[in-house]
Order: sequence, then C-alpha cells, then structure tokens
Amino acid sequence: MQRRHPWVFESAIARGGADSGETVRVESHDGAFLAWAAFSPASKIRARAWSFVETQRIDAAFLASVCARAVAARGLFDLQSDGVRVVHGEADGLPGLIVDRYGDTLVAQFLSAGVERWKDVLADALLKATGLAKLYERSDASGREREGLKPVTGWLRGDGPTAIVIREHGWKLSLDIATGHKTGFYLDQRDSRQRFAELAQHRRFRRVLNCFCYTGGFTVAALAGLKAANALQGAQLVSVDSSLPALERARGHLALNGFEGQGIEAEFLDANVNTVLREFIDQGRTFDAIVLDPPKFAPTAAHAERAARAYKDINRLALKLLEPGGVLLTFSCSGGISADLFHKIVASAGIDAGVDGYIAERLGAAPDHPMTIEFPEGEYLKGLVVVRKPA
Repeated sequence: MQRRHPWVFESAIARGGADSGETVRVESHDGAFLAWAAFSPASKIRARAWSFVETQRIDAAFLASVCARAVAARGLFDLQSDGVRVVHGEADGLPGLIVDRYGDTLVAQFLSAGVERWKDVLADALLKATGLAKLYERSDASGREREGLKPVTGWLRGDGPTAIVIREHGWKLSLDIATGHKTGFYLDQRDSRQRFAELAQHRRFRRVLNCFCYTGGFTVAALAGLKAANALQGAQLVSVDSSLPALERARGHLALNGFEGQGIEAEFLDANVNTVLREFIDQGRTFDAIVLDPPKFAPTAAHAERAARAYKDINRLALKLLEPGGVLLTFSCSGGISADLFHKIVASAGIDAGVDGYIAERLGAAPDHPMTIEFPEGEYLKGLVVVRKPA
C-alpha cells in the first residue's frame, strides 16, 4: 500500500480484524498509517482501500464526493453512446462497485463487503450525481461469493422496464438489465466495435464470422460499416453463440437498425464455437473478417495455463479460416492473462496454424473503463487486430 495499491491480501496481515465492510485503519509493521480500508473477513483480499489520506473521514459525505467525481470524469471522453460506465471500481476509488448507465437507468453491482455495507448511501449518491431516479441492482456476479455475500438482484431505487435500447455510434442496441450478462451489456467493447465498423467500411468485407457474438454487437458494427460503404448487397455474416436468447436479440438487431431486406445473408448459429470452427475448416469455408470475443477463461493468474490452451485453440482454428489479407479481431477479458502473454498465445496459434500475420493494432476497454497507474490489474480486456499476410 506504500505504492497506493488498493488491495491488502490475507497473507500480508499480521494482526487485526473487523466486521464485514467495516472501515479499518491499515498500518505498516512499524505503526505508520497506510490507508483507510473496507475489511472483508471472508475474502483473500482482506481489505480494499478507500483513502490514503490519514485525515480523511470515511462517511456519507466522502462517498458522495467520490461518486460525483467519477460521474463528472465521464465528461472527459467523447463516448458517442448513452450507455456509459459511470463507476469502474478501484479505478474510481470505489473498490468493488460497478455502475453502468443505460439511458435514464443506472445498473449497479455491489461486489465487495465495503460497498455492500454502504449500499444505501451509495445508491442515493449515484442518483444525485447523475440526476436520475432509477437504479437496478445486479449483484449476482461470482465475486460476491468470495466476499461472503449472497446474490441480490432487483430495483434498488425506482422501477420501470428492464428492456432498454441504447444508441451507440449512430446505431441501436437492445438489452435487458435483468437478464443480460454483467449489467446487461458489454460497454467495454464500444470502441472496438466502432473500429470494426471502420474496418468493414474501408475493406468492404464480404464474409464475416462473429464468434461468441452474444447479442451481436460486432455484427451490427460490421453491417453499419458496410452500409456506410454502400456495400451491404451480397455480404454474408455468421454469428455464433451458445445462448439462444442472445442470438434472438442479435437477430432482432437487424430489423432494429434497418438492415433487413438489404441483400445480406445472415446466419445465427446456436452452437459451440470450437465445434463450428472445426466444421467450417472441414467444409473449406473462409472469411474476410473474424471476431473472437470469448468469455473469461482465466479469472486469476492461477488459471492462466489452462486458459492459455483454450485461447490458443480458438485462435489457431480462426486463423486457419482467415483469408490471406483478412482481419482477425481477437480478445481476452481474463485478468489472469497479461497483454504480453496474450500476444505470445496468438503468435503460437499462428505457428501451429501455419499462418503468418501482422499485429496491426492493439485494442482495450473503452475510456469509461479506466485503468489507474497504481492498479495494473485493472487492465483486464486485451485485444489484437491481426492481418493475415498474403500468400
């Protein structure tokens, strides 16, 4: 904590304890003040820092000011969307709290003992800072179990429909905050979707494969780019996911954005991605553009070895399906996989596939999902744009 890292692990504590979520004074071995932190008796991350200022009082006024500062910071970025992350946990000084805004509705995940203890205060502060009246709780992520907390979902303030349509970069995306992944959608991929739309416009992709497509955000992006290039006619898009409800929403995005009847061929496959990739190789199919946006294979570094094999396998198969000159957007959202390791995994996949490629770009989370200089663990989303070298 001398370097202002916000976590204190169980193994680093010599003595002391408190109730769940209670504010504790963290001291060095010689008694010097280090931080005020929220204590979690059940978690391996035993304390999460609120403040490194000894004179700071951790109270409702302090939390209100931190919430207001986080919301105001989003005005620094041109996000081109009414779906915005307004609080990003440790990066915004609110460890364990995730808050996304979808139009006029906030959706919050209280994932640590500290923010759980201050939940009502934080809910009121967030609504005041944003000027909104509705807050839905989606505290059902696995992180709560590690904090000794039970899952909780439902309206925390106000009420209303849980089905919402947001605008992003000029197109529309639908979601359900009660049933969707995370808080309802993957806002962190906003900039990467825009980049994919730009690539589709400039390169005029004819055959696009979107793997682990969820509700089809990258599919919509590709279509938007092709529409801007007047190149929709004859385009073939395949979207694959193992969730039929997600695929139904992805299919609905075609009508929502006016792409139906535009001469495109769109497949939505409810299937295992690895199986589909192998089948396509056997069938001799190829694609001009492929997106790999899999779920978290390695939640911690302890899972990295097993996850590396899974990432390598899907990238190897995808590279085999990529046309020379084609573009692969490949991602890892695993905190246990570093950017350097992910690059090495993709390189190894290319060697096994017999494919050589250029790393054209590196991608990451949108700027409303910030990483601070003191907390490198915040860099969870890593992406590469790989262009297959012509034969």
